[in-house]
Amino acid sequence: MNIIDAILWPIKWVIEAILVGWHTLLTAVGLDPAAGLTWVLSIVGLVLVVRAALIPLTVKQIKSQRRMMEIAPQLKKIQDKYKGKTDQFSREAMQRETMDMYKKAGTNPLAGCFPLLVQIPIFFGLFSVLNNAQNGTRGVGLLDDRLAAQFGSASIFDLAPLHDTFVTASTPLVQIIAVSMVVLMTASQFITQLQIMSKNQSAEMKASPMYRQQKVLLYLLPLVFAFSGFTFPLGVMFYWLVSNFWTMGQQFIVIRNMPTPGSEAALAKEARDAKKAQRRAKRRGGSVADEDEADEEHAVAAKPVTTQRQQPVGKNRAKKQGAKK
Repeated sequence: MNIIDAILWPIKWVIEAILVGWHTLLTAVGLDPAAGLTWVLSIVGLVLVVRAALIPLTVKQIKSQRRMMEIAPQLKKIQDKYKGKTDQFSREAMQRETMDMYKKAGTNPLAGCFPLLVQIPIFFGLFSVLNNAQNGTRGVGLLDDRLAAQFGSASIFDLAPLHDTFVTASTPLVQIIAVSMVVLMTASQFITQLQIMSKNQSAEMKASPMYRQQKVLLYLLPLVFAFSGFTFPLGVMFYWLVSNFWTMGQQFIVIRNMPTPGSEAALAKEARDAKKAQRRAKRRGGSVADEDEADEEHAVAAKPVTTQRQQPVGKNRAKKQGAKK
């Protein structure tokens, strides 16, 4: 066993356990255990489990991105400070000050990519599981010889084997399906990144060099995924496509409900909240101002009252205070 197999072994074991678990459940409800649809739905189930497990990392990613946006003006000041200085001392000083800023903010530029980086071993693990099943090799865990044979020979509508790729396509239909899935994967990746950049970026962030870098990646990453997608089996592309749809929907919910302050999405949320307040006030027969005043009165009433013990005053001091009055 080489080092790559040693790293992928626990990942493959978990992938097989989730796949077999969903396959068993779908078979129990009446689906054909050898059908390609059953295995495709099992792959969809794998996506749901993996992405649900990654939700805590996604929350950290959002918080890290918010911190990056907050310190974007300070980072621009550091870059302007050393603009045009190409000597070694200036470059080291700029890098040191930039890293100190990241450390104080508790973030780093790679934090936004962490959920994607975590999924890369899963892609390769699923690729390895499919490749072994294609060759009739049992898995490392619950994917025994019988299930490996079913998974390796499973086809979509009995026409497109899940282990086929665009390069090794056995029929033109496989190439058509592969191209369609690559287009959908690339489009979903582009739309997901585009809605972040167009709606969820503040004016300060759009003026920063980091935004220009993200703009380059907006067009570069989909192309990388497009070319690499032609080498993946259809089963892996199903995982990738469903995962992209999950990301796109998740980003839509996050941008709508937790937008970045100062962004276009934040202004839209404020407008929606204002309309909701108007509708509530209209139903109650009042106005938004009345509701705001009622909220302030409620806040004042709810504020705890602190009392301070009055200090005793001597006779001489009392006479002086009385004279002043």
